Amino acid sequence: MAKKDAATENRSLRNGRFVPYAISFPGVLWLYLFFLVPLVTLLKVALSVKPDRNLPNYDFTWEWDNFSTAWTDFRPQLFRAFEYAAIATVLCILIAYPIAYFIAFKAGKWRNLLLGLVMVPFFTSFLLRTIAWSSLFADTGPIVSTLENLHLTGITDFLHLSTDGKIINTQSAVIGGLTYNFLPFALLPIYVSLEKVDKRLVEAAHDLYSNFPQAFRKVILPLSLPGVFAASLLTFIPATGDFINAKLLGNPNTTVIGDVVQNQFLGRNDYPTAAAISFVLMAVITAAVLVYAKFLGTEDLV
Repeated sequence: MAKKDAATENRSLRNGRFVPYAISFPGVLWLYLFFLVPLVTLLKVALSVKPDRNLPNYDFTWEWDNFSTAWTDFRPQLFRAFEYAAIATVLCILIAYPIAYFIAFKAGKWRNLLLGLVMVPFFTSFLLRTIAWSSLFADTGPIVSTLENLHLTGITDFLHLSTDGKIINTQSAVIGGLTYNFLPFALLPIYVSLEKVDKRLVEAAHDLYSNFPQAFRKVILPLSLPGVFAASLLTFIPATGDFINAKLLGNPNTTVIGDVVQNQFLGRNDYPTAAAISFVLMAVITAAVLVYAKFLGTEDLV
């Protein structure tokens, strides 16, 4: 009887070894079909040449020059995309942190309602929100009209927030649109991180004669940094590839790398160059994220 029980237990253990693989199989299959296969296909296209731009065919010839062309010809748009994304990320965090702090620590029973009110505008289309901002920033829109009535256009021009009293079709409009559209990507991780802060730690800091700035600097901010790190990544990465804001709110001098990729794919029908640009963008973003994670740490991002 004992031998039979031992054999049954061994068989169960052997069968149990395959359970994790069976559970993870759907996810692995999904990643293979919708991530690895498209990535390899894109790499193959990036290493190809297109004999005739009017035909969909291209020849795989290990054309590594496509990558050097992507880097040398479109470097300004690439750097501009990173610049706009970095500024928008900083602005998103500076705006989102106080809001998240208020909701997490002061809102009480109104917490869920306030979160809902923050998120409601973002249930509409990304494109529609950007078009709405183009109306707000228009020369006859409410923002410019208010600045003109208050005689503040000289100050905004001095601060480079406007050009000759105009906001639309400027760098400021593009960054403003990015900040608005990606604000929830910063607010939610910071809120979740602040909500996890044990309020008794803050009370203990006050009991030890720390005022609010000291308690915030020594207790709240360090404990909320994982949320800030997550917010910066979730904001910066999609903002880098965005081109809708630059297209609708900017001008030809504010063109970013996403617009170049879109134009190469759909406008010029140059798939190899577009694929090479995409790979260069992915490589630079990946390198930046790895450096960011190495020096700032992401082991607490949950």
